[in-house]
Amino acid sequence: MPKSQLSRTTGVSRRHGPVAEGLTFPSRFVGGPVDPQPAVATTPPRPFGDLSTASISHIARLAVDVWEEAAHITRHQRGQATRWVLEYLSGFPGDTWQERWDASPVGQALVPAKTLGSRRTTGVAVTPGVRTLFCLRAVQPSQLAFRRNPFQHFATMFVAAQHDPLLDRYAEHVTAMPLRHVHQREALFDLCNLLAVQGVALADVTAPSLLFFANENRRARCQMEPDNKVANRLIGHSMWNALHSMGHFAPATPGTMRAALMRGQRTVEELVDQYPIRNEAIRTLLIDYCLRRRVDNDYSTIKQLVLALVHHFWEKIERLNPDQADLRISPDLYAAWRESIKLKDNGKPRAGQDGIVITVRSFYYDLHTWAAEEPERWGPWVAPCPVPPGELHGLGTRRRRINERSADRTRQRQPLLPILVAHVEQRYDHARTLLELADKAADGELFTHNGTTYRRVITEADHKLLRHGDPVPTRVRNEDSGQLIHIGTDEEGAFWDWASVETLRHSGVRIEELCELTHLSIRQYQRPNGEVIALLVVAPSKTDRERVIPMSAELFHVIASVIRRHTRHGRPIPLVSRYDNHDKVWSAPMPFLFQRQNGSAPAAFSMAAIQQMISRRGQALAETHLAFRDLKFTPHDFRRIFITELVNSGLPIHIGAALLGHLNIQTTRGYVAVFDEDVVRHYQAHIHQRRQARPAGEYRDTTKQEWDEFEEHFDHRKVELGACGRPYGTPCQHEHACVRCPMLHVSPKMLHRLAELEGDLLGRRARAELEGWIGEIEGIDLTLTFLRAKRDETQRRAQRPSVDLGIPKPRTNLTPPEAL
Repeated sequence: MPKSQLSRTTGVSRRHGPVAEGLTFPSRFVGGPVDPQPAVATTPPRPFGDLSTASISHIARLAVDVWEEAAHITRHQRGQATRWVLEYLSGFPGDTWQERWDASPVGQALVPAKTLGSRRTTGVAVTPGVRTLFCLRAVQPSQLAFRRNPFQHFATMFVAAQHDPLLDRYAEHVTAMPLRHVHQREALFDLCNLLAVQGVALADVTAPSLLFFANENRRARCQMEPDNKVANRLIGHSMWNALHSMGHFAPATPGTMRAALMRGQRTVEELVDQYPIRNEAIRTLLIDYCLRRRVDNDYSTIKQLVLALVHHFWEKIERLNPDQADLRISPDLYAAWRESIKLKDNGKPRAGQDGIVITVRSFYYDLHTWAAEEPERWGPWVAPCPVPPGELHGLGTRRRRINERSADRTRQRQPLLPILVAHVEQRYDHARTLLELADKAADGELFTHNGTTYRRVITEADHKLLRHGDPVPTRVRNEDSGQLIHIGTDEEGAFWDWASVETLRHSGVRIEELCELTHLSIRQYQRPNGEVIALLVVAPSKTDRERVIPMSAELFHVIASVIRRHTRHGRPIPLVSRYDNHDKVWSAPMPFLFQRQNGSAPAAFSMAAIQQMISRRGQALAETHLAFRDLKFTPHDFRRIFITELVNSGLPIHIGAALLGHLNIQTTRGYVAVFDEDVVRHYQAHIHQRRQARPAGEYRDTTKQEWDEFEEHFDHRKVELGACGRPYGTPCQHEHACVRCPMLHVSPKMLHRLAELEGDLLGRRARAELEGWIGEIEGIDLTLTFLRAKRDETQRRAQRPSVDLGIPKPRTNLTPPEAL
């Protein structure tokens, strides 16, 4: 493979991408499975013959006659504009109109056509004349020259002038697609732009030519707006979807442009060849070794193996000793290499030194072991391991320091979690209520929300969309500040911020597992007494075992809200494919819960998007809370806080390990080290209790009596005010003082009962003050504190809107998502 291709990277965020030629900032456009190439015309499209040397009068007459459906005055003005542009081009050198166009400032994209004149200055609008030349195929512009000139109705005029049945069929197909009018218009305009710039007919358009067009268009926009990162976006997604669903591409072509941009998994040879290895024999050995390890490991693990073994180890060995020809590393060379990996390329200390050393040691030991099985293949490379026996001395201590830093991180963030939760809830409630009020208001109508006056705004562009039956974004203007608010967009963002935070903190799932949740992840278990328990099936992430999480009322409400949001328009959750950034593969189309509309098609949330959403909320809070200024929440912080609170509340740690999906209980202990003494005490007490109760048949199948007792436990947890959340097999630790117990979950229906209890406690306190019962007053005050805290929490949960899931319907439309 050419080295230029190997140097490309794909599927990475913009902050990691290289600065592409012609751009002023890093770019994520990279080579994928489809190599960008311009289209090649089998026969140059000439709908009106060769106009390269035609007279000005002939072309101007065509400008009037071709579009007969236009008004007479419009056709006359179009002919005048075309004549004016041709006379302007006549002043530049060249034998053809194309050569004169390329020599002109407009053709070189130095100035837009409108600067040459307008009806007010020259009596002629110049831009329509340029548009006409493009539609007649008299000249072929560059992408930058095309973008310099905003053309109205270009796609309609271009299609009408080509007399191309295939292009007409494409226009009809786009109109019939279930897309918003703006995306239909975009799909047609982008294709006409491509045909005009590349000088081809639709029959010549290929998938590589679309990628080439997208890259050139983005390069042109970046030159026009060098400091605007929005210009870095690739256009053409709607056009790709339309052509693919139309059957224009080969069957093996990726279904979406994004899939065509992602490289996918590299071969082991490509991974190794990213790094310059001088010794060809060593290169071959490293490839063979990684191929052998590839059988038992996933792609992400092999990538890390290549990074450590090829880049961090052997590439640096060759830098230190270019003549190194075998694996026999001298102590001096090893010491120099060990010193070289202490710092990263940016000069910062490297935290993963132990992992690199362990990888190198495993490499040598694997060769020793494999040489006994296949001496002819691995034997010649057997050499003494350069890693000294005491090299990893203190590894356990360093790992404990890592756990201590994690515990300290949890201690810092746990008290701030309620602030973050309240922030996302209040933001979502505000946006949701404001959107509801705005949707009910007429254009220009004033209304008030939370003491602020707003005015509903419907722009002229919105009225055009409404005439096409297209939904328009809801906008309001803050009358106090004058700010125009896209409240529909704000509400959408606020909802997903809230849903992400709530799902992470109530389930403890990993970020990758959150993104992989689907409609199929929701299950239910019905007890003999008719009670239904909602379950969440978590697909395997780090391990190969899926797990089932019982959903609390709060978690079920969030999941139900997500489902309702997707199905509120009477359609099932869209089937989309999700790209795995670790394994570099696309999933099968599935009804992912965390997805949203992205342009003309829905797309699943990426892990980076979830992280950015949480980071933005922390940055917003930092403006009013000093504690958030030097602190950042990550999705994994919610996971650690989740299990820490559960274990601290009495949950046996082995149950916590099952909820988190940990195969090793010591991993879970590392998560809850912030309360180490409590964990050890609860865990050892639980093990002692089990050994006393069931010493013989520890893992035998449960009997009917034991299962009945297990189900009966949940009946005993029902109390007057709601339900007790204590773990199975544990007695009430607070002597049934439910109001004071942190395990009590108050039902919103019992808020009136809390008010009665508060009134009774206040009466008792007044009597205690009268009698001078100081101890009684302290006890009542403590109970009142717990009661009011539970009341406030219950009222907060009760404010969440109810979610109507509707009646489920069987899925009948199995159209692939890329065709939508």
